[in-house]
Amino acid sequence: MSDFFIVATPIGNLGDMSERAIATLRDVDLILCEDTRVTKKLLDYYSIKTRTQSYHQHSKISKIDQIKEMVRDGKNIALVSDAGTPGISDPGGKLVQELVKEFGDEIKTIPIPGPSAVTALLSASGLPSDKFIFMGFPPHKKGRQKFFKELADQKYTVVIYESPHRILKTLDELASIIANRQIAVGRELTKKFETIYYGTADKVKNQVKEKGEFVIAISIK
Repeated sequence: MSDFFIVATPIGNLGDMSERAIATLRDVDLILCEDTRVTKKLLDYYSIKTRTQSYHQHSKISKIDQIKEMVRDGKNIALVSDAGTPGISDPGGKLVQELVKEFGDEIKTIPIPGPSAVTALLSASGLPSDKFIFMGFPPHKKGRQKFFKELADQKYTVVIYESPHRILKTLDELASIIANRQIAVGRELTKKFETIYYGTADKVKNQVKEKGEFVIAISIK
């Protein structure tokens, strides 16, 4: 039976790749990627020649069946996302779920830990992080109002992700529902133009630039 590695990759700065992650990606038979073009940049940087194959949120059941067959054939496989830790607000989580459901203890599922935008922001947020809630991306339309109401009612620091296209809309909604509670917004974490904004949602909205990927930490009441 295969070894199935869940490999965390840099969220921006390619230098954040661990030696163990590099060695793993060199040694496996196949790397499953959210986007092979994105992963190719990382592999080229470290001169890794391992074969890649796409696996993403639009992959069909037949792709999962194909991966299961490779596992039965004893192929060692690594799963990576475009950035950060696979399975965390990421389509790779469904694949791991399917493999565990199919093979149980027979498959050796091995996490190779590393970068995560959630913990990166929390470490620099100045907000309590001994307990926190991660809620992923807000819904685009349906369920959005309910999402923010649940967020506001949490008893611990909340962390969410947001895209550049909706960051200002989300900050507007946060301003209306959490009033003067403090937030920290990380933009382009670990990259050249990394910025962390602190203050209320209203204050941050007037400072933030609509470019890059965002992580938001929200304080308790």
